[in-house]
Amino acid sequence: MTKAHFSRFHGANPGLLHFAAHSHHPWPDATQAAHDRYWIDSAEAADRKWVRIFAETVPKAQGHVARLLGLSQPRQVAFAPNTHEFVARLYSCFEPRRRIRVLTSSHEFHSFRRQTRRLEEAGRVQVEEIALDPWETFGERFVAAERSSPWDLVWLSQVFFDSGFVVRDLEAICYAAPPEALVVIDGYHAFCALPVDLSRVHRRAFYLAGGYKYAMSGEGACFLAVPPGCTLRPMDTGWFASFDALEAGSAGPVPYAEDGMRFWGATFDASGLYRFNAAMDWLASEGFTIDRIHAHARALQERFLEGLAHARLDMLTPGHLVPHRGAPRGNFLAFDVEGAEALHERIAGQSVKIDRRGRRLRFGFGIYHDAADVDRLLVVLARALR
Repeated sequence: MTKAHFSRFHGANPGLLHFAAHSHHPWPDATQAAHDRYWIDSAEAADRKWVRIFAETVPKAQGHVARLLGLSQPRQVAFAPNTHEFVARLYSCFEPRRRIRVLTSSHEFHSFRRQTRRLEEAGRVQVEEIALDPWETFGERFVAAERSSPWDLVWLSQVFFDSGFVVRDLEAICYAAPPEALVVIDGYHAFCALPVDLSRVHRRAFYLAGGYKYAMSGEGACFLAVPPGCTLRPMDTGWFASFDALEAGSAGPVPYAEDGMRFWGATFDASGLYRFNAAMDWLASEGFTIDRIHAHARALQERFLEGLAHARLDMLTPGHLVPHRGAPRGNFLAFDVEGAEALHERIAGQSVKIDRRGRRLRFGFGIYHDAADVDRLLVVLARALR
């Protein structure tokens, strides 16, 4: 689609083929001025910079998230440096003396899975994980599991991090959960990668994602879309969660904001939001819709798969693709192969950046790639893997 807007990244990495757009996505040039602007605002205004951040930067970022996801109330979007903050904060909404019943998949990202496993070790949670395979029936199996028990928390990725598989029946999944359960959708590998419309579920489910991957804005810009009318009072709570009540004194119950601010933490580095706004403004100014980006990535995936078929590389055949070709998929391809670690090293030795999750090699396709990049990747892989 366009490479010129990533000139500084490419200039800093001459000769590198970066096909890890599902992990660390390169930042467009437009984000550098925004990053510098944060430094200047901090130097010029010191503590007074927070007036601008909360009057301009945060509302603008909330507006971008709401527009991209079909949310009705931008102020329901809370920000944090990472998604783990939101994992901990959501768990802290439950009564600490009661065991939490959790339904999830067996393919959740580490930010949720590690914390949940540790709580399970401590006897705080009881977990049931639904396997992806067979992927054709995943949605109906997950819905059946939701209806089988009085769960407290239902947590599911929209796009699985280790395969790119897209869960399409989100509406059915969100409303099949017990009415009292918290429903949380991890959208990190979907946000800004494929079109997402939460207009029919955002009043029922939380949705979290961030800027590190497809939003092209780096660390420190994670968000949680909180259902309107939410009255939860997380015990893991920072002083920003009731910013307007700070001067009211400490008598009575701990106050919380009426909107998504109740899920905020405390002082943070706002440079990620500056970069996020710049990246989203740039996409809009160039007419790069998420539909267009996703279509571009899928076209490059098909070119890559056709090229692999001609290259006849034994370790990267359609049979190694997870899930199988034709499955609903995000913007990367995952191949399950023996000796993935050694293959990954051989590919890296050819100045190609992909990444590995266990036995799976992941190839990500982004806005800054073109057909020539894919053809070059195929040549390099043929040289590295034969």
